Amino acid sequence: MKVTLALLLSATVLAASAQVKETPTSQNPFFSPYNTPSGVPPFDKIRPEHFEPALEEGMKQQAAEIAALTSQKATPTFANTIEALEASGNLLQRVNTVFANLNSANTNEALQKLAQSIAPRLSKHYDDINLNPVLFQRVKTVYDQRNSLKLTGDQKRLLEKTYKGFVRSGAALSPEKQERLRKINGELSVLTLKFGQNLLAENNAYTLVIDKKEDLSGLPESVVAAAADDAKKRNLTGKWVFTLQNPSVMPFLQYADNRNLREQIYKAYLERGNHNNAQDNKVIMASLVALRAEKAQLLGYDNHAAYVLEESMAKTPAKVSELLNQLWTATVPVTKQEAAELQALMDKDADPRREKNQKLEGWDWRYYAEKLRKEKYALDEQELRPYFSLDNVRDGIFTLTNKLYGLRFEKRTDLPVYHEDVVAYEVKEADGRHIGIMYMDFFPRASKRGGAWMTSYRRQEVENGKKVTPVVSIVCNFSKPTGDTPALLTMDETETFFHEFGHALHGLLSNVKYGSQSGTAVPRDFVELPSQIMENWAPEPEMLKLYAKHYKTGEVIPDALIEKIKKSQLFNQGFTTGEYLAASLLDMAYHTLKPGETPSANEIVSFEKQAMDKIGLIDQIPPRYRSTYFQHVFAGGYSAGYYSYIWSAVLDSDAFEVFKQKGLFDQKSAQSFRKNVLERGGTDEPMSLYKNFRGAEPDIKPLLRKRGLLKEI
Repeated sequence: MKVTLALLLSATVLAASAQVKETPTSQNPFFSPYNTPSGVPPFDKIRPEHFEPALEEGMKQQAAEIAALTSQKATPTFANTIEALEASGNLLQRVNTVFANLNSANTNEALQKLAQSIAPRLSKHYDDINLNPVLFQRVKTVYDQRNSLKLTGDQKRLLEKTYKGFVRSGAALSPEKQERLRKINGELSVLTLKFGQNLLAENNAYTLVIDKKEDLSGLPESVVAAAADDAKKRNLTGKWVFTLQNPSVMPFLQYADNRNLREQIYKAYLERGNHNNAQDNKVIMASLVALRAEKAQLLGYDNHAAYVLEESMAKTPAKVSELLNQLWTATVPVTKQEAAELQALMDKDADPRREKNQKLEGWDWRYYAEKLRKEKYALDEQELRPYFSLDNVRDGIFTLTNKLYGLRFEKRTDLPVYHEDVVAYEVKEADGRHIGIMYMDFFPRASKRGGAWMTSYRRQEVENGKKVTPVVSIVCNFSKPTGDTPALLTMDETETFFHEFGHALHGLLSNVKYGSQSGTAVPRDFVELPSQIMENWAPEPEMLKLYAKHYKTGEVIPDALIEKIKKSQLFNQGFTTGEYLAASLLDMAYHTLKPGETPSANEIVSFEKQAMDKIGLIDQIPPRYRSTYFQHVFAGGYSAGYYSYIWSAVLDSDAFEVFKQKGLFDQKSAQSFRKNVLERGGTDEPMSLYKNFRGAEPDIKPLLRKRGLLKEI
């Protein structure tokens, strides 16, 4: 998520934020219903100084609601306890949702400072609820009667999750252990924020400035133009700037002939958060790993992974390890074969600027892989990009979702947005009924963290008998337009767009009663199914014909190029799968440690190396995320959960077989997927939802075939 509130910051804003307590309630847009079309957040009226008083008031209101709930004399029932708890905290959730999203997508100094100061207060607030003995006793009373209550399926699920949530939050611990747990939670809330802030600062701190045109040799014109635009914005006219943002660093590693410069930017990318400076993340992550291990033990679990996975489809670290190791065994020979092929290509490279007999290194992999792709398949990624303009890909996704679900997307220019890059759409059913609002935010900026994600500003639920429609957003960091050339996506960026749109559909098409069960409120290793199944459509020939059109001529992508894409789909899969699995195994290595076993800050680098040496990761492939910039795990809620992408890949590969067999746009299958998966959110066990759609548990073979790994098992 990205946004440039950072540039809005000045001494004036900071001064205003220092006087937040004097802001009149009537002027704070959070203190009254949003007077906007479709009730979206009034981004044009929200200022940094509005957040703190609104968050404080939100906590105050929810505390009063909890006090009223616990002080009532009536016998605890599902309605007066479980549903009352579910309905509490509306203001706090509304404000915190906007605050957290802007802090990721359009941050600035004021928001970052508030995030650090408010985090421990929010942690204490939620601990006060989760560790409230009277409230827990009321919940337990209802839970103990669950078998005699006439509850619907979603009500049973809500009751079970509520009770278990209290237990997993420490409600059954002794007062002494609860006090320690409070301290741990407060520290964790601040540390995760600081990790992400450090990484954003590290990403923004580095630039590779090129002033010699010959150093641009090999780079496509579009990449050079983007680097020139960036330099101009930095008042470096006549030069070219490359950054650690993916649309900049990855093409440089893929195409730049200058090996020394590739090495320089590659090492800068790998060493983020590891410079022993103010933005170093080693102390933070060592503390995070230790505190998570201690918290898990305090709650009665062997380790953090055991605690996290209890609520997942996988259930145990052993199950995760079994899948990862099975795939790793299949992948290692492929990575070694690919490395040998690239080394051979490097050895015969006649570039006079390069010494002979050099060993293939990490900064060479993407460069020679691109050469090998051209040699093997006559496929140049730059040859594809003109057919994948951002607008065409977006329209293609709209067409796909219309064919599958009958959805319509209408651009709305009357809705407030939080940055000029953001575009809003109203989503409707085929008959015109309103479904929800969707924001799209595509391009990198200094105020946005890296990566791509989907988020929500308002979840779908039923309130006072009326359906509340969702407001969702997808945030990416795609290559920007340059001059008269529109944003042209790589195939990888195209699949990322499809992926995040799948998450958005999960939020938009939710049809549940309780907000805590809405849309993406499912286990980590199930939440990626709706997103990853969407990726499957992107390279299908029948789908490509609908959206892959040359941005200048409108020409549909030729059959010859489609055939090249198809033939090259298994290319470099050892690298792609290997770097991902390595990161997943690194995540599990940290989070299966017990207290006393966790590494110190000085041991982080060596711990990572030992973990990767143990599995046999070859030198030229680092884990997709090294420890000090592994944001998913140390700042993004995926701790002991990064494996979930491959777990869900088993599901999505198996599920897509239905469309391969019955038709790519088979509406009956699509409606079944919508009804049994997308609409149901967290109202049932994920495997039950999946089996309701597929008729059986997933088979791993479709995934192995798709990645060219089946023969290795």
